[in-house]
Amino acid sequence: MAEKLILPTEVKVCATCSYWDGERQVDADMKLVVVSDECQGECLVQETQKPGLHDVRKECSCIWEDLEPDQVEGGEKAA
Repeated sequence: MAEKLILPTEVKVCATCSYWDGERQVDADMKLVVVSDECQGECLVQETQKPGLHDVRKECSCIWEDLEPDQVEGGEKAA
C-alpha cells in the first residue's frame, strides 16, 4: 500500500494543479490535497504523464493553476 501525502493547495507540484488529472482527494475547506507518494496522472496542458509530486516551479511550459475556485464579483468564491 502506497503512503499518502497531505499537501497544501498552494504547493506548486502537479498534484495541486487544476490541469493534472491524476488520482487525488481535495479538501476545499482545509485547502489540502491528499495523494499517494507514487501517483501519476496526465498534465492536460502538456499532454504527458507526470508524477503528482513533480515540482513545476522550473518548468517553462507549465501553466500551473491553483485548485482554488476563482473569485467572482462581490468577493465570493465561484462554486
